[in-house]
Amino acid sequence: MPKTERPREMLIESEEALSDAELLALFLGSRPAGCSAVELARHLLREFGSLREILNSDRQRLAKIDGVGPARYALLGAAMELVRRYHQDGMRAGPGITGPQSTCDFLLSKLRDRPYEVFCCLYLDIRYRLIAFEELFRGTINSAAVHPREIVRQVLAHNAALVILAHNHPSGVAEPSQDDEMITRQIKDALALVNVKVLDHIIVGDGQCMSFAEHGML
Repeated sequence: MPKTERPREMLIESEEALSDAELLALFLGSRPAGCSAVELARHLLREFGSLREILNSDRQRLAKIDGVGPARYALLGAAMELVRRYHQDGMRAGPGITGPQSTCDFLLSKLRDRPYEVFCCLYLDIRYRLIAFEELFRGTINSAAVHPREIVRQVLAHNAALVILAHNHPSGVAEPSQDDEMITRQIKDALALVNVKVLDHIIVGDGQCMSFAEHGML
């Protein structure tokens, strides 16, 4: 293949020059007989509709496609995990949480495509640096039971000074319910007893977030 049609060489020149198929082909590596890695990538994009759908597909569906298999499925999963850890390490090593947008970007990488509701906490030190991110409660497609007492226990265990609450809405609509507002007040009041401040509660939808702090709901 000419250099301009080889994804690896194109990436060295400029990663932005790669199409979705060419970028995906880098992770697919060697190819089945009679099919280039780029051709296989294009087939996957036609089959699933987008990169996002490919990366979030279940193992059984993706791995059974000729040319993918368990090994390449594992590589794609590793790529997704690298993105998540990149965002998390940046928050730990950087100057700290700079506002709802930086937190939203991180949470989107963690929660956007979960098929069930997950309630999480970001534990921060006094300088707004991330100590840990933790998924505390897992629920169904539209709810998760949340226990303020357990949140207080975990905050103390991490010696956090500040907390950001977060959960996703699998429906994709990042709008708070009455239950969301009520549990936020309960957690805020419980943590106030141990001198820990709730900075925000962020709801993650499909490509967007809703910040309680930005809407004056804290």
